[in-house]
Amino acid sequence: MLEIPDPFGPVARGLLLTFVAVLWTVLLVRLVGLRAFSKMNSFDFVATIATGSLIAQAGTRAQWDEYLQAMAAILGVFLVQWLPSKARQRSDRVGNLISNEPVLLMDRGKFLDAAMAETRVSRSNMLEKLRSAGVTDVAEVRAVVLETTGDISVIRGGEIDEKLMAGVRRI
Repeated sequence: MLEIPDPFGPVARGLLLTFVAVLWTVLLVRLVGLRAFSKMNSFDFVATIATGSLIAQAGTRAQWDEYLQAMAAILGVFLVQWLPSKARQRSDRVGNLISNEPVLLMDRGKFLDAAMAETRVSRSNMLEKLRSAGVTDVAEVRAVVLETTGDISVIRGGEIDEKLMAGVRRI
């Protein structure tokens, strides 16, 4: 049992263990880099959620071995995220295997129904995103892309530099 004197035993233990778990996480972020909590791909998204859950678990442990297991699990989450990101940097092939592709959902003001159906994005979702992007006329939209993170990017204006559309799948 983790011994912290009463009458604040459970409260003080929870505060102390959570504080140390957060400091551990901050140290890992400093070592791995800010990318640790980005939303660049599904690994990043899952790692962010898992880390928060593990910090909460660490703060509620009553046994040292359980606490150390939660702290090791936080390290494991960072490694599972860091190793594939290093592999992606070295190999496009690895990147293609473990990363989602962005998908074009709208092209020059036209909804791409097949792409929307495949990605399960409804027309009402698209219209909501267009409104939130400040679009006042669908004709001004040059492209809408479902990004690898699940976010939707709305591109307006003139012609699009093809470099911006590199890697975007067209269905």
